[in-house]
Amino acid sequence: MGYSVVAGAAGRLLFGYDSFGNVCGKKNSPVEGAPLSGQDMTLKKHVFFMNSCNLEVKGVRLDRTALCVSHCPEEQLDSLEEVQLFANTSGSFLCVYSLNSFNYTHSPNADSLCPRLPVPPSKSFPLFNRCIPQTPECYSLFASVLINDVDTLHRILSGIMSGRDTVLGLCVLALALSLAMMFTFRFATTLLVHIFISLIILGLLFVCGVLWWLYYDYTNDLSIELDTERENMKCVLGFAIVSTGITAVLLVLIFVLRKRIKLTVELFQITNKAISSTPFLLFQPLWTFAILIFFWVLWVAVLLSLGTAGTAQVMEGGQVEYKPLSGIRYMWWYHLIGLIWTSEFILACQQMTVAGAVVTRYFNRSQSDPPDHPILSSLSILFFYHQGTVVKGSFLIPVVRIPRIIVMYMHNALKQQQHGALLRYLFRCCYGCFWCLDKYLLHLNQNAYTTTAINGTDFCTSAKDAVKILSKNSSHLTSINCFGDFIIFLGKVLVVCFTVFGGLMAFNYNRAFQVWAVPLLLVAFFAYLVAHSFLSVFETVLDALFLCFTVDLETNDGSSEKPYFMDQEFLSFVKGSNKLNNVRARQRKDSLRTEEGTELQAVVR
Repeated sequence: MGYSVVAGAAGRLLFGYDSFGNVCGKKNSPVEGAPLSGQDMTLKKHVFFMNSCNLEVKGVRLDRTALCVSHCPEEQLDSLEEVQLFANTSGSFLCVYSLNSFNYTHSPNADSLCPRLPVPPSKSFPLFNRCIPQTPECYSLFASVLINDVDTLHRILSGIMSGRDTVLGLCVLALALSLAMMFTFRFATTLLVHIFISLIILGLLFVCGVLWWLYYDYTNDLSIELDTERENMKCVLGFAIVSTGITAVLLVLIFVLRKRIKLTVELFQITNKAISSTPFLLFQPLWTFAILIFFWVLWVAVLLSLGTAGTAQVMEGGQVEYKPLSGIRYMWWYHLIGLIWTSEFILACQQMTVAGAVVTRYFNRSQSDPPDHPILSSLSILFFYHQGTVVKGSFLIPVVRIPRIIVMYMHNALKQQQHGALLRYLFRCCYGCFWCLDKYLLHLNQNAYTTTAINGTDFCTSAKDAVKILSKNSSHLTSINCFGDFIIFLGKVLVVCFTVFGGLMAFNYNRAFQVWAVPLLLVAFFAYLVAHSFLSVFETVLDALFLCFTVDLETNDGSSEKPYFMDQEFLSFVKGSNKLNNVRARQRKDSLRTEEGTELQAVVR
């Protein structure tokens, strides 16, 4: 980070720069050998591309001359006289700085130093202040060439800022829906859960229907001429196919697990009782999310600085090119590992804090005298004794995710080749294995953190003990716990569904905003992230309660000498679930015995 701040120049990417090494909108230092560098561009905040209708890419750079101007020409300029008049009236000079505006119509070099005529009308692009031509024929070519020349992060940021009001409104909607989901799970009843599942089914079907309708509307819109609109149509088709597959899978799971709703309501009531004893657990996602936002902003700032770290080299004609320093271009891998590891570390600290508070409350003999400040006590134990535990646990995630990213990249690279079907299949299998391992490690980490909070052991010992304890646990309790986690996951899906539906309606009403696929994807990701941050408290409490229960069964037998730590409500819930599962198991055995003992009888005439 220190090197990127010293050697980088994120301002070149954010505010744009001309072909002579000047960053628009600020005062610049001169570059040796470039006579037109080092100019004061404080009032010239827009990047104007000469020959914007005839851009070409040579090698890996965009072959064009760019200037910093104070205003973009909003009307077409057909002659040098009109270019000169525009410069005199607006103070925006569209020719190279070395040519005075009085000589626009007299200089013999005006054809090479001024933009190619006619100059199309243009408009400043949000955030990055590029003058974008507004005529369809120029816009299509300009956008396709410029997008290929700009990195992915640049496109994502520009897409968000183009519809920043809509994106901000959708983010607020996701936050409101997440709070509504917390309220639903906090006061869960059988009626609320049925209404909740009905809303999920309607939301899934509605979003799928809207996506397919939008795709049909795009395919029958004869006005689609730009490549960006065709790309949007492909994205809508991809969204529709993926959402239809997810909807089908979730509807099947809901139908199969529908008979466990009553037990799930009782389970959430027990979870809410644990949360009621420490109500500040519900506020943990707020500070976690605030820390994550701060870290991500810092990470993006460092990434921008790394991406612009380089030395200025003077090219032919006094133009300046910034060449990346050797080896620095590969540092983004290290930076990516830092993103995943640090993000998982922050989330692991929240899981460890919540698990420690639940453990302190569960293993308290005197229910009338609850422990004082369990959250602060859990935080202090975490920071003084178990930082290494969360560091080790969070490090396992990037160890699995980085190879998964590499496998996905290689699989996408092989898609462009006609041969290599076997390799693509192998990479797809490897990707699936890494995905399963990632999910298993997330579950293992959560149980390891809870075991650490119980026993005070290190990460490896806690993970081994958690696997050993859970392997002895009866399968029906595990299934109830998994169904509880599934209901929480459906809550996250509901937040994403209604947020995406709002985004589809908002973006579809403004067809002039062409590239809305990336903002919609990011809004969906943000909605899921917000929902996960708030609803993960219930998930962590639920998993911690079941692990505490299994440890309680291992160390106590319910006698007067070794009474259980669990309260009577939890004990009655476990006994009720045992009876229900025993009845189902007996019914399955009876049905199997009846099928095995059935014999063909002779027909008596």
